[in-house]
Formats: sequence, C-alpha cells, structure tokens
Amino acid sequence: MSKYPILVFEGIEASGKSTSLKKTIKYLKTKKIKYVSFREPGGTNLSEKLRSLMLNKKSALSNKTDLFLLMASRSENVDKILKKNYKKKVILIDRFIDSTLAYQHYGMKLDKDLILKMNNFLLGNIRPNFTFLSIVNKNNMLNRLKFRKNKNKYDNFDYNFYNKVQKGFLKIANKNKSKYLILDTNKDNLKIIENKLINKIDKIINK
Repeated sequence: MSKYPILVFEGIEASGKSTSLKKTIKYLKTKKIKYVSFREPGGTNLSEKLRSLMLNKKSALSNKTDLFLLMASRSENVDKILKKNYKKKVILIDRFIDSTLAYQHYGMKLDKDLILKMNNFLLGNIRPNFTFLSIVNKNNMLNRLKFRKNKNKYDNFDYNFYNKVQKGFLKIANKNKSKYLILDTNKDNLKIIENKLINKIDKIINK
C-alpha cells in the first residue's frame, strides 16, 4: 500500500462519519503527514456550487439529475484534486464511490451498472485504499439530527430510506472486508472509536 493512501469516510447522516474524518486530520497534523481533504458532493469551487444545487432543501431535482450532478462534481475532483495529489499526499474523502451506490442505487433504485460504469470512466485505475464505515441505529440517528442546525435535503428523508442506504453500505463493505473498518457508534464511545480509527490509520500508513 502507498505511504500516501486514499482513505474514505462513509456512513448515513449523523453516523459519526465527519467526526472520524476530523479526528484523522488532527492525527495527521500531529504526525506532520501531508494530506488533502475534500467532501462529496463538493470539493473544487465548481463542485461546491453543484453541491448547493443538489442539497438545497427546496430542490425539486429528480434522482437522475442528482446522480449526474454528483458525477460532474466527482469529475472535477478527480482531475483537479485526486490526480494532482495521488501518491504525494494522504487523500481523505468525506463520501465517495460507496455513497453513490448506497444512496443512488440501494436508496433510490437507480441502475447499479450505470453508476459503476460512470465511476470506472471517471476514475480509471484510481481506487480508495481503505474505507471507514460509520453505522448508527434509528434512535441515535434521529436524536443527533435534532441538534443539527443547518439541515439539507438529504437530512430530511424518512428513516426507511436511510435504513436501505445503511444496509447498502454494509453489503458493499462485507464483500471486501479487508479494506473496510466498521465503526459502530451505537455501542462504542468516541474515545474507543478514535482509538480504533487511529490504530488502523497508523498501520496503513506505516505498513
């Protein structure tokens, strides 16, 4: 594995995904390890504008339109962030390929093969080295969302949708267990999760 891997943080809303990313950034800064971080949708200036279109609470865009906007955002990120920093810095991504499959296919029932073909076209041989998947149960998710100040369109689906998406994430992870660490934010406190996260990252980078 490269000294500068691509590490992805996945999970449904309020699963603790972004908290794990922040802990990773803090660790890399402490170790003075070069890194770059971006989110999807979002990333480049154009990608952030596309994110605003997708996530606007008043958005009436179709699921297909969301998919194409997401892929346009990813295309910009691949060309202007990923390829530029590949094997030169640790690349941290808040949502990536798995999110597209989990939300757009398992959640919204869009064609899986189409999504995979689009990703292959955009990414070529570049793939994540390791993925941290945060999971959360219904009660914890809904309680955490109550305290979220700035909610977007994706924070307002019914739980049945999120349940399908999370099951999709787990199905993806279970197909390639050696490249995933599942962080259960229901049973482990923040310190335990942080220790699991940092121990794994340390092993990946110093392998």
